[in-house]
Amino acid sequence: MMRLSDILMDIDLELLQGSEEKNIAGMSSDSRRIEKDFVFFALSGTKVDGHDFIEKAIEKGASAIVCERKDIQVPGHITLYYSENVHAAYAFAASNYYGRPSQNMKVVGVTGTNGKTTTVTLLANLFNACGIKSGLLSTVRYKIAEEEFPATHTTPDAIVLNEMLAKMRDYSCEYCFMEVSSHAIVQERINGIQFHGAVFSNITHDHLDYHGTFQEYIRAKQGLFDQLNKSAFALYNNDDVNGHVMVQHTRAKKYSYALKKPADFKSKIIENHISGLALNVDGVETWFMLPGRFNAYNLTAVYATAVLCGLEKNQVLQELSKLDHIDGRFNLISSSTSVSGIVDYAHTPDALKNVLETIVDINQGEGRIICVAGAGGDRDPAKRPLMGKIMAHFSDLLIITSDNPRSENPNAIIEDVRSGIDVIGQKKVLCIENREEAIKTACMMAKEKDIILLAGKGHETYQEINGVRNHFDDREMLYKYLNE
Repeated sequence: MMRLSDILMDIDLELLQGSEEKNIAGMSSDSRRIEKDFVFFALSGTKVDGHDFIEKAIEKGASAIVCERKDIQVPGHITLYYSENVHAAYAFAASNYYGRPSQNMKVVGVTGTNGKTTTVTLLANLFNACGIKSGLLSTVRYKIAEEEFPATHTTPDAIVLNEMLAKMRDYSCEYCFMEVSSHAIVQERINGIQFHGAVFSNITHDHLDYHGTFQEYIRAKQGLFDQLNKSAFALYNNDDVNGHVMVQHTRAKKYSYALKKPADFKSKIIENHISGLALNVDGVETWFMLPGRFNAYNLTAVYATAVLCGLEKNQVLQELSKLDHIDGRFNLISSSTSVSGIVDYAHTPDALKNVLETIVDINQGEGRIICVAGAGGDRDPAKRPLMGKIMAHFSDLLIITSDNPRSENPNAIIEDVRSGIDVIGQKKVLCIENREEAIKTACMMAKEKDIILLAGKGHETYQEINGVRNHFDDREMLYKYLNE
């Protein structure tokens, strides 16, 4: 139990009725999870309004309510607060409830369209390899040192986020490396988190179904850097045209990294193979087991972050060179033939371009590039034609298939992807709605030295169709048909 006044400490609220000196057993914004003596936060969302569930929350035992309306009528024994911004209040209260855990460790947030998962995972693995206990919050998994938990969101709900940080604190973690999504920033889920530093990878077309315009998407990402204090660091990709925009208002100390432009931390690609990269990082040539120009950026960001956190340069490069691929990111699938298989999570135009350019560089015209991919349903439809155009441009054969159609018609999504391909490109396109059949067809059509890229789902072990998640693992499927 915890005093209500302690949970709501330092939060701008107006007490409308009742006492704040009562014991609280928990808090939630989901009325289904309310129990006796909980405080319920009525969040207004894009699909549902928490104010419609206040009565249900009280029936389930809520003894305090925080809402954005002053006309709400509740029984006299209920403590009622008004807030101009319940989302912000909820996040700050979650931090208070768990004892402000971010103040007991160094939290580093990574944001951008692509590269977040690889960057935070490499950072956590690197620091743990250096004997520094660290936690991880990523799209793929949540991790406290060596203990893993299934991930629910790129950046979790404020309660889950602070609960995980509290577990890291209790496990004596010194660092937490976390992905910070644009949705989480706009929805103020990270309010109350004290960041030691933040990293910007890049920004390209994505999530415009949510943010509306590219400028709003940029502003959302910028919000992470705007909330940093002057003792934090802000690291940005100077090769990205919007890199300096991200940090223009921050109070944190600014640092840059790049492959092309001048920067505080500079890398240069020496060799690029399917098995890895040779990079010159700040004057030191090192081999890494991650291929592609996009990974050169990720590795440089990791190196720069580690140095800014106080690690010694040579130790960072030595340990970083030992780290292998990230789950679902450019995973090589072994084959009994000379055909190569690659599974990657790429599901945005820029990510597909990065992966396919890497394959073109590695392949050097020796075999064909066969791309198998689609686009997710109930997500930014404007990017679908762009994805189709890029895939057709870099592939010798493109099989457009179903991804996670969710509530949409998969064939309609396929047509959206196909609509971005010109007349010449259409000649090398097949449309096979069933993803397994598409993978099987690609493997049957592959010849010696061909490379098959299976893109879009990466680490996911399911396919979501009409609200139902069925087991489906791209890695399993590609391995099966490559070796059949």
